[in-house]
Amino acid sequence: MGSKNKLKRFKENEKFENVIQPSREELIDNSLDLKGNWSQVYFKNEKPIVLELGCGKGEYTVELARQNPDKNFIGIDIKGARFWRGAKTALEENLENVAFVRTQIELIEYVFAENEISEIWITFPDPQIKYKRTKHRLTNAEFLNRYKKILKEQGEVHLKTDSEFMHGYTLGLLHGEGHEILYSHHDIYSNEYSPKEVTGIQTFYEKQYLEKGKPITYIRFRIN
Repeated sequence: MGSKNKLKRFKENEKFENVIQPSREELIDNSLDLKGNWSQVYFKNEKPIVLELGCGKGEYTVELARQNPDKNFIGIDIKGARFWRGAKTALEENLENVAFVRTQIELIEYVFAENEISEIWITFPDPQIKYKRTKHRLTNAEFLNRYKKILKEQGEVHLKTDSEFMHGYTLGLLHGEGHEILYSHHDIYSNEYSPKEVTGIQTFYEKQYLEKGKPITYIRFRIN
């Protein structure tokens, strides 16, 4: 994507009513008015709130919102030029149960209050295979603690990835720390019992992985 296109998208994001772009200082100072008030102030209803972390172009966030009008969805990503497409589509389709927040995922507990979130989706994250980069891995123990703070009791986390490494690493960590694994499969499209919300939505990159014959893995779990 050229720099002109990026700038254009950044400017459009500023005008989109479904895009929130808090500064790091605003978050760390706990001055984001929406924290703890997403249901009342932004969505103006009491429907469960679901996050997609590292939402990319927002394809999964938007499709989940289309299929689940009884829930609210928020895509999180630091790259606003990417989720511009999802935000624009949501506005064009008048999807009032969709929002996007431009921020780093490690600041998630400054965006949402305790027990404010019902579910978290992590779709095709960078597996961060090199040992020194484990601190950026979105299912490491530190990130799980962050998610636990904002999730409601019995709140669920979904991990969908093309990385066998990420799948195995996460399963090992969940078993080791005594978290509750609700469902796991190493190749969801070969399993007729896979949940429809997992196999029924495919991102642009996921379709490419499938064309190359890469298996897509999935884990649903609760953090104890």
